[in-house]
Amino acid sequence: MAFPSDDNVIIGLNRADDAGVYQISEDLALIQTVDFFTPIVDDPYWFGQIAAANALSDVYAMGGTPKTAMNIVAFPAGEMDLAILRQIIQGGIDKLKEAGVVLIGGHSIKDKQIKYGLSVTGIIHPDRVLSKKNLRPGDRLVLTKPLGTGVINTAIKAAIAPEQLAQKVTFLMAALNREAARIMAGFDISACTDVTGSGLLGHLAEMVDGSGASLKIESGRVPVIAQALEFASMGLIPMGAYKNKEFHEKRIAITKTVPRNLQDLLFDPQTSGGLLISVRADQTTGLLAALKAAGIEDAAQIGEIIDLKEEKIWVV
Repeated sequence: MAFPSDDNVIIGLNRADDAGVYQISEDLALIQTVDFFTPIVDDPYWFGQIAAANALSDVYAMGGTPKTAMNIVAFPAGEMDLAILRQIIQGGIDKLKEAGVVLIGGHSIKDKQIKYGLSVTGIIHPDRVLSKKNLRPGDRLVLTKPLGTGVINTAIKAAIAPEQLAQKVTFLMAALNREAARIMAGFDISACTDVTGSGLLGHLAEMVDGSGASLKIESGRVPVIAQALEFASMGLIPMGAYKNKEFHEKRIAITKTVPRNLQDLLFDPQTSGGLLISVRADQTTGLLAALKAAGIEDAAQIGEIIDLKEEKIWVV
């Protein structure tokens, strides 16, 4: 299939990434992304918050600043109270205000299933674009949010997660990656992505593909939601985790010493997860200190890039 091409495209379909990037001038490029999904929490307002944070995250992962957004809405009008839709959109608007992003339009359709998200446009200098494909041997990998939201949401649907935990996970998913992106801009970063539906190991597999390098992940250092380990041990694993493992397992080698419940969390599909940052080794401590000083307390070094030419992920 032949796609339209343009010499000003910096990142497009030829090298799939978190967002597309189009150069406007010598010092300005546009970052464009779109994301929407069905409700993952019962509260309409918080669903709107989470969906907006998730859509904005792709721009942050590219190193850019989101500026404008357009709503994407599917709603069963006539079958459900429009007050629910208003709450969803208000949640999205409030998150955009927090991010300093302007809502400039959108589109809605009638559908049996609620769906909400945003098309987001950001800006960046063409020389500062971050890609998930530029791993640098010797770099360290830093993750800014803990894993386990997929497992916790499964437990919530099963009505066995306590309310306090449900609230904690909701706040975590609704948290912007803006501050983490601002902080990493002051360090020597070679690659970045945000951890979402493909899970941590799925996103790492995407980063490794075509890189000519391999990764070593220290499973014990990966930040996780403690209760998610308990629920994973009970078998409360979302179907997406199994699909992630099946799709990416050829690139991944996990030692037998890694507990099964932790293995499941490494494949757990996240919603509005953290940034996964490849930083120069001698700047790792400084990056972590800056992240934690800004309140991103779960940030942790989880591994390193090794130049083995195998394009494989070793989990120990």
